[in-house]
Amino acid sequence: MAEAILQSVELSKSFSARNGIFGKRIENRAVDRVSLSLQKGETLGLVGESGCGKSTLGLTLLRLYAPDAGQIFFGGKEITNINERQLKSVRREMQMIFQDPFAALDWRLTIEQILAEPLEIHNLGTRKERRRIGAELLERVGLSAADLLRFPAEFSGGQQQRIGIARALALRPKLIIADEPVSSLDVSVQAQILNLLRDLQDEFGLSYLFISHNIAVTAFMSSRIGVMYLGRLVEIGTREQILAAPRHPYTQALLSAIPEPDPTRRENEISIKGELSEFSQRPRGCVFRLRCPIADDYCAAQEPELREVAENHKAACHFA
Repeated sequence: MAEAILQSVELSKSFSARNGIFGKRIENRAVDRVSLSLQKGETLGLVGESGCGKSTLGLTLLRLYAPDAGQIFFGGKEITNINERQLKSVRREMQMIFQDPFAALDWRLTIEQILAEPLEIHNLGTRKERRRIGAELLERVGLSAADLLRFPAEFSGGQQQRIGIARALALRPKLIIADEPVSSLDVSVQAQILNLLRDLQDEFGLSYLFISHNIAVTAFMSSRIGVMYLGRLVEIGTREQILAAPRHPYTQALLSAIPEPDPTRRENEISIKGELSEFSQRPRGCVFRLRCPIADDYCAAQEPELREVAENHKAACHFA
């Protein structure tokens, strides 16, 4: 088996919020005991509805959020509780691409300053060398070196995301966490960005954690897919296993919701009732049981474990 570049063990992250002005504080567990492993050079997709905890998991893995419990390993070394000085050297090798490219770019800075900033933080290169690196990165992502002196607002959304990708590459990282990198873009532009990410992965030897609510986009990018629901990892397997033989009812529902041009093939669509619960109102037993079409009393009494249902395929369902 390939060496794991990123691993989490029983990772949890909660946020507390007050219920009303004078109400008591309520704990919202956005990430609940998630264990996963990302191998060197692979793309692991993470899919689920908006609000299921995917982005929080990504930010916690990068230690932008401090975890409440569990462990994080990067390159075989535990980084769960390392200090800021140690974390700075680790962050040079792990970067993030954000969902909203314009919000992720400082509109007051030129593109040259934006691309030079990570190099300055890590004391890499002279000003001339940083400018050269910035020009090379822009050209590699499909823009021009002449764009260095322009500002983010002068670019389209797709071009802004290309700049965000160039910035993520500036330090030559080993890992990139891509958090909904195409969800805010036009469909025609999405394909260009996805193909660019795949080309860059081959060229730079990158490992991706690709986060999305769109299972079709995730399948295009990923060799393995994990499915999250209400902070829990409910299924994980190879792309082929998830697409052809999903074992969890939630995964089956996500797949049946993919648009199908042939209306005669929509007969087996799985409908799930209700909406995603609040983290503070997590149901007893299985987290999905209130919306599940096959749940019974046992699902309310006993929380299913994420267990192996086939080789390299796990699901958290009593009926998997």
